[in-house]
Amino acid sequence: MYASSARRPPRRLRPALLFSAFLSASLLGACLGAGAPAAAAMRGTVAGGGTAERPPVYGLAGDFLCGRFAVAQSDMNRAAEYFERAMTLDPRNTELVEQAFVSALLAGRPEAVRLARRLPDNQAAQLLLADADAKAGRWDAAENHFHNLPRQGLTQVLQPLLVAWAQLGGGHVDAALATLRPYVEGQRFRGVYALHAAMIADLGGRAADAARLYRTAQTEYGGTNLRLAEALASWQARQGHTQEADDTLRALLEGGDDFAIALPALEAAVMRRPIARATDGIAEAYLALAAALRQQDATDFSMLLLRLALDLRPDFVAARMLLSDIEQTAKHYDAALAILAPVGKDDPLSAVVRLRRAALEDMLGHTDLATRDLEELSREYPDSPLPDAQLGDTLRAKGRFTDAITAYDRAIMRQGEQPRRIAWPLFYARGIAYERSNQWPKAEADFHQALELAPDQPAVLNYLGYSWADQGTHLSQAKQMIERAAEQRPNDGAIVDSLGWVLLRQGDTKEAVKTLERAVELQPEDAEINGHLGDAYLAAGRKLDAEYQWRRALTFNPDKDEAAKLEAKLHELAASATPTPDSAAA
Repeated sequence: MYASSARRPPRRLRPALLFSAFLSASLLGACLGAGAPAAAAMRGTVAGGGTAERPPVYGLAGDFLCGRFAVAQSDMNRAAEYFERAMTLDPRNTELVEQAFVSALLAGRPEAVRLARRLPDNQAAQLLLADADAKAGRWDAAENHFHNLPRQGLTQVLQPLLVAWAQLGGGHVDAALATLRPYVEGQRFRGVYALHAAMIADLGGRAADAARLYRTAQTEYGGTNLRLAEALASWQARQGHTQEADDTLRALLEGGDDFAIALPALEAAVMRRPIARATDGIAEAYLALAAALRQQDATDFSMLLLRLALDLRPDFVAARMLLSDIEQTAKHYDAALAILAPVGKDDPLSAVVRLRRAALEDMLGHTDLATRDLEELSREYPDSPLPDAQLGDTLRAKGRFTDAITAYDRAIMRQGEQPRRIAWPLFYARGIAYERSNQWPKAEADFHQALELAPDQPAVLNYLGYSWADQGTHLSQAKQMIERAAEQRPNDGAIVDSLGWVLLRQGDTKEAVKTLERAVELQPEDAEINGHLGDAYLAAGRKLDAEYQWRRALTFNPDKDEAAKLEAKLHELAASATPTPDSAAA
């Protein structure tokens, strides 16, 4: 973690900040009242600069609490303003300075550099100051800054890369390669160090070294990622090995299907160096470590590194995509969308970014805008199934099954010779849309087609098996399918529920109850699963337990049809328990 996380409160506050809980709650309520304009301001200024309106004044404690609230909302512009104002009221409080600095850095605000000068022990602050020297061409000062970073924790990995790029910036190619040589020959992160050494040799005109180091990077990575593919393919193409470059870029499809739509643009830009100057290399180093940290769930420091990368290179689309993904995972959809906003249509990854923007617009409730964007992409990229596939998913999620089927039809028609991992989800998704629109024969055919392409896909096995069980047909085959799915995903509540459901349909009430109880443990707030357990309890003669389970299911916001079924079961149960006049007389 970095020295002062923007996502946790300071370790201690001065006594002046320790007001009553009532006052704190009142101030937080005021922050909540300012939340909507704050979010709106953030959308327009997330890349840098202040918000259009100054936030209200609440005093030291209030500004601090509102700053924390703004952080929780991922409104770093507003957080930076609140923390800096609190800092001016308590200027010797280093932790407030750190909060203001981190918020300013994450918002891309220019005062981050000024605040960094007050934090000699903060690693992120020192990195930003070194980057400022690099941008100004003060390469000796940048190198000294990087050299003086403490050799501990994550800095141990990052420091050699930064020093080497600073040396290249200063014109010292041999020194830069010498700095990285022990790390390329070492045991840890050899692929990363080899790739950066290769790019340094490439920029520095050391062709033989570059060729050797690119080969090492390709071997040591053990797989292809976007940045390795772009750098390696560019080198291969510039050396006249166009087929190798094409193969390198096509290998990207093994790691992420959404790159398929960008492949022609990536191929068209292959002669362009992905790293044009030393500052680009420093940004690349930040991205490499940020990606590694993201995989380890260290998202706070990953976000700081990505902001450092974008400060050096605002057009760094790969960094924007990763930072947006982090915000999306945290459900900060406005922030995720704003981060992608500067990416223009001329960038090779533009189509990928536009697909992600459409998904974010839908998450924000702007489904009409999302569908218009996807339809536009579909027209612009007639050879790609991806826009129509995403459009189908968007429409299906909104219950517009007929429109979704039309979109899936286009996607399937366009898929051509796509790998099976791309093709089977289209048939599976269209099958769901058919099933939900009461076109079972067509749905069943699509599920079978999906299983022909991917015979062991647990999602398809489960959906088809459950559908058969729900219809009371092919119960033995349905059970076998669901068991195959459960072997792959033993802790998936939906699959365990399907297994319990088919057992109930087969009349094995005891095992059905046991299995459905486990499904509820795995997904305790799923209305349908709780409803199924109620059905099993009724079959076992446990009417009171059944009533409780159905009523519990109603508290979990079931869809309209499911709610109606639950209400009907409760009504029928109540009616069966009400004595008739004849039975009362008897």
